[in-house]
Amino acid sequence: MASQSARADSLSLLLFTLRSGKLMAINLLKVSEIIPCPSLTRLPEAHPHVKGVATLRGNPLSVIDLARALGERPLEQPDSGCLIVTEISRSRQALHVQAVVRIIHCRTTDIKPPPYGSGSRSFITGVTRVDDQLVQVLDIEKVIHGIAPPPPAPAPETLDEDAASLFAAANILVVDDSQVALQQSIHTLRNLGIDCHTARSAKEAIELLLELQGTALEINIVVSDIEMSEMDGYALTRTLRETPDFKHLYILLHTSLDSTMSGEKARLAGANAILTKFSSPELTDCLLVAARSVVFGEH
Repeated sequence: MASQSARADSLSLLLFTLRSGKLMAINLLKVSEIIPCPSLTRLPEAHPHVKGVATLRGNPLSVIDLARALGERPLEQPDSGCLIVTEISRSRQALHVQAVVRIIHCRTTDIKPPPYGSGSRSFITGVTRVDDQLVQVLDIEKVIHGIAPPPPAPAPETLDEDAASLFAAANILVVDDSQVALQQSIHTLRNLGIDCHTARSAKEAIELLLELQGTALEINIVVSDIEMSEMDGYALTRTLRETPDFKHLYILLHTSLDSTMSGEKARLAGANAILTKFSSPELTDCLLVAARSVVFGEH
């Protein structure tokens, strides 16, 4: 198998701080702009972690009190700081933080999984070190889900015989380092009557693929997040394509970013398709295409 150490992609992180002063980071691709904190309109019935609504170029923008959402002390001066405006998973919102520090450039291999024992309540997807300081990479999807969870996916209509037959042939592995995103995908698959295997990292995914190889449960479809620690979805795809036993896999890359912006990179890595999180109907359609490809060899 190709060396994992050779599968590093570059990554840009925006470093910021909350009141505690500890360094946190967010993938720069998820940031659209940074602005001083403007005056906010308070909404009396809003979620307690939503500070209010800002107006940005005539459009309303929900502002999340990130310190409160993470269970930390609020900013000493509530109207100070700045807003990090994010666009992910088909939604736009702003994070109120103490200060933006700088942008750093690193390799995905420099981002390590959260320390063992972080627990399911942790709001980080990885850690790295900058100038000998620990930096925690924010799981922004989990923050947003805790404030505004997506509506439950409607129960699917009864699958027709052809679709049911196709899905019966699908052995699916879902790879995502965000527990929230992973559960969303699992829920969609279960609504389709599909049991799937899961992994929280590319390394764990490769180990599982090797374990199931040659068994009745051998994986034939991989649905992988792109923005993961240590080895991202592009690097995982390239590694699988360069490995004879796995190069036949149908690979769907699932991203919290705009998939139209990442499509060419996904194609060059060897992915069969790419999809923006999270739309249960669109994921279902993509899985049907994947299952048809597996059954009829239509890569």
